[in-house]
Amino acid sequence: MRAHYLQHAPFEGLGRLEPALLARGYQISVTRLFANESLPALADIDLLIVMGGPMSVNDEAQFPWLVAEKAFIAGAIAAGLPVLGICLGAQLIACSQGARVYPNHLREIGWFPVQAVGAGAENWQFPAQVLVLHWHGETFDLPPGAVHLARSPGCEHQAFQLGRNVIGLQFHPEATPELLREFVEQAEDDLTADQYVQPAERILAVSTEQLAQTGALLENLLDYLLA
Repeated sequence: MRAHYLQHAPFEGLGRLEPALLARGYQISVTRLFANESLPALADIDLLIVMGGPMSVNDEAQFPWLVAEKAFIAGAIAAGLPVLGICLGAQLIACSQGARVYPNHLREIGWFPVQAVGAGAENWQFPAQVLVLHWHGETFDLPPGAVHLARSPGCEHQAFQLGRNVIGLQFHPEATPELLREFVEQAEDDLTADQYVQPAERILAVSTEQLAQTGALLENLLDYLLA
């Protein structure tokens, strides 16, 4: 089995996703879009993961590869592949399905709670509340046919599901201590004071227990998506 991920920036790698996929027997490959690498044939992959990134899905003039990437994601969804989108990845899924992506009324950067909306039993069961890492300034409308899974006080659309195989998360369950340091170092300019923006010290001070909780969320999601 082959899991393929789309990477938009050098510092936004798989994090906790990598050991979780390896433990499930997946081989992992990558397209580094920022380096203009080629996309694979859909027939050659069994799972698509679309990672985060500092750009907007609307920045096609600056990042022309976004056009091909959106078409690739739409093709993967149409082919029935399991698809997971994280942060920018969730926005790209939404955009590929015709939904609007636009600036949120508030930026969310740091550790803030997300609450389940209460989707039906046939969908992924999001926990009632979980503290997760956010790093975004944009949001999206739900794609046609999507099930709303979770929200936060700062952003209504935190998680959604399309059919059985496609899930988008606005937050970052893949966070590890190493990934957190990369985020803070590479995106330090984002940390200007705001209602839902925490300082670097608070972001980095997350406990091992909290990271384990977000890791458990990710493991549960993969068990559902790959069943």
